[in-house]
Amino acid sequence: MVMDKNRLSLRTNLYKKMYLIRRAEQGIINYYATDAMKTPMHMSMGEEAAVVGVCTALKKTDQVLGTYRSHALYLAKTGDAKKFFAEMYGKATGIADGKVGSMHLSSPEHGHLVSSAIVAAAVPVAMGVAYANQYQKTGAMTTVFFGDGALEEGVFWESLNFASLKKLPLLFVCEDNGFAIQTDLATRHGYASINKIVAQFDCLSFESASTDAEKIYDLTAKVMAEMRSKRKPAFLRLEYYRYLEHCGVKQDFYYRPKAEFDRWFRRDPVLLMRKKLLASGMGEGRVKVIEKTIDAGVEGAIRAAEKAPFPAKEKLYANVFYEE
Repeated sequence: MVMDKNRLSLRTNLYKKMYLIRRAEQGIINYYATDAMKTPMHMSMGEEAAVVGVCTALKKTDQVLGTYRSHALYLAKTGDAKKFFAEMYGKATGIADGKVGSMHLSSPEHGHLVSSAIVAAAVPVAMGVAYANQYQKTGAMTTVFFGDGALEEGVFWESLNFASLKKLPLLFVCEDNGFAIQTDLATRHGYASINKIVAQFDCLSFESASTDAEKIYDLTAKVMAEMRSKRKPAFLRLEYYRYLEHCGVKQDFYYRPKAEFDRWFRRDPVLLMRKKLLASGMGEGRVKVIEKTIDAGVEGAIRAAEKAPFPAKEKLYANVFYEE
């Protein structure tokens, strides 16, 4: 099958980003036991399609904010494994001189404004960013990523209400894995459909259970177009399955059955996009070249991080707000 060059280019771009995220996190798993990365890890394995699909549909001038599960968002926006691993190792060549670790990654120059370790904390900040963009007429759209656990926080509903009232250019993306740490939806939610509730606000409402990054890209492009034409915020709920523990690099079958993992892994987003590339007419050899190039980049980034210096002690309070 030979397809449209633009569509093949899109699939290639999506696969490169997802494979980088997966490969980088595999690198973390491989070396975490050495205890050289002294930062708690909230891994992104399983959610690659959601983050990459949405981010690829955004314009370069658009902005994103995220949660402590920030690896996928940072790598999708920057593609920079070197600074990523330097930060994991706490080195001076990292994103923030090795001071923020895994949970607070950001890259304002790439439109990734902030990630926050506090549940739902990025939501009102994103609302403020969207309000500023509307006031200054920048034309930029703001997207905030959060887990389904954030729906239990009052600040989410306050932000949704204000965004709807002021018709802000804000896209709420709920990455719904069905658990808030280890508590499932049935235990936490006294309603059947969050999308039906959100639709009661003056806000567009969409959802998808797809693990296909291309379909999520197309859906996001549609959402952004409607937001601009109707001048309304939007809520996008994307289902996914978190492969690893809430915090850590291991699987956690003690509260989720392995059969559930196996069922989701049959729709693994990275493998799915690889199959779509092959079905598009890209040869196995070319796909392997892409993978080997990314593999080498990740390994090189890890080696560079291991050799990089730690920040000087006087850097401890640099760019940090504190009161004596």
